[in-house]
Amino acid sequence: MKNLKVKKLVLAAMFVAVGVALSPLNIPLGVAKCFPTQHIINVLLAVFLGPAYGVGAAFATSLIRNILGTGTLLAFPGSMVGAFLCGMAYKYTKMLWTTCIFEVIGTGIIGGILAFPVASLIMSKDVAMFAFVIPFLVSTAGGSLIAAFLIFSMEKMKLINMLKHQMEV
Repeated sequence: MKNLKVKKLVLAAMFVAVGVALSPLNIPLGVAKCFPTQHIINVLLAVFLGPAYGVGAAFATSLIRNILGTGTLLAFPGSMVGAFLCGMAYKYTKMLWTTCIFEVIGTGIIGGILAFPVASLIMSKDVAMFAFVIPFLVSTAGGSLIAAFLIFSMEKMKLINMLKHQMEV
């Protein structure tokens, strides 16, 4: 049991490292920096590790990106809500499209709305309440589509079950 937890933590840490390493690959849209890589990571973590590890990895990636200056505080609400919802969707449905849709809803809509108080109260930015919904939707839709393509490709090559089995051994 302890070995399984260590494997899961290592895999989550590897995804955090990839997210931080690829953080310069963002699309600046006003005060927000759209980061499709985070949404790819959220969906992959939902499939491999579930919602708790996904939220933890999203938080760690956002924190490190902010410390390094490659992210903004807006990364927290978007990435964490998306990671939670897509993780729960995969946990209960095991359907990839549902998982991707919940990533888009969590990050694009709910995270976009939750970014408003972060921007206006903490970052002192004068923005409209729904100002982040469209940029977050664009970012998460692109990242979720890429993640779906990766996972479908991995399923065709029978890699998903093999990797999940490796996590359990």
